[in-house]
Amino acid sequence: MIKVAIVDDQVLLIQGLKMIVEENEEMSVLWTAENGEQALHMCQTALPELILMDIRMPQMNGVEATAHIKKAFPHVKILVLTTFNEDDYIIGALKEGASGYLLKDATPEQIIEAIQTISSGGMMLAPEVTPKLVDKLVGKSEGAGSKEREYSTKLAQLTQKEQDVAHWVSEGFSNKEIAELMFISEGTVKNHLTRILEKLDLRDRTQLAIYILKT
Repeated sequence: MIKVAIVDDQVLLIQGLKMIVEENEEMSVLWTAENGEQALHMCQTALPELILMDIRMPQMNGVEATAHIKKAFPHVKILVLTTFNEDDYIIGALKEGASGYLLKDATPEQIIEAIQTISSGGMMLAPEVTPKLVDKLVGKSEGAGSKEREYSTKLAQLTQKEQDVAHWVSEGFSNKEIAELMFISEGTVKNHLTRILEKLDLRDRTQLAIYILKT
């Protein structure tokens, strides 16, 4: 059972998302909150596996809440669900540790798929978001060439298997899927991922995926 929390300042939207989530037999809604500050407090009382997080909210917005929650509870996964398809929000949320970014016009099926994918260790980005992310990270700013050389040098520290795991992570595959692709155990994938994050001085697989995109 995937325990989900919903954070949004629109009560009607919370109710709609709750209905979508609880229609799936493998999911349940643990709690709801109307801003990031409430969400952080609720995490201290009952920890969900995944949080559906809005961006623009009073008192504490979604990017700030993601930063605080990931720092205090790094294993909690966060899926941003918002109407705002803006570069600063996208980059900010992913930089702070969000594992996905969907727009609110996503279908119920897409939302359920995103929850399942992220809970399994993968990532999920709305089709409208991916081009913005790539454009922002790759070759659009001055000095991009030197940065890319720096990233490539660090990647050279990885073994071939570690590079393969990093590649599949950047493609959004879960640990289980990577294990099947590489004909190794899921535990071995986790061990490779741990060493990759240590060598590249990264916090989680979301940062790793962004790092690979920058290369």
